[in-house]
Amino acid sequence: MVKLDTLQEVAMRAKLQVLLQQHRDLDTAIFSLEQTGTGDQLQLRRLKKMKLELKDKIQVIENMLIPDIIA
Repeated sequence: MVKLDTLQEVAMRAKLQVLLQQHRDLDTAIFSLEQTGTGDQLQLRRLKKMKLELKDKIQVIENMLIPDIIA
């Protein structure tokens, strides 16, 4: 595990907040498309795939920010 300096940690936390907001926005867009029933299925699948990719990126950053605890 690489130790982040303060500046790197601040940048990572800022990036995390951006990714979390994008994830929420995609969730809202997906919900809206599903509720209206007018959503293109291909578009819906693309949005869901983007949401999963964001989730993976969020997990990577969270793992970098949370130190491993040896039990």
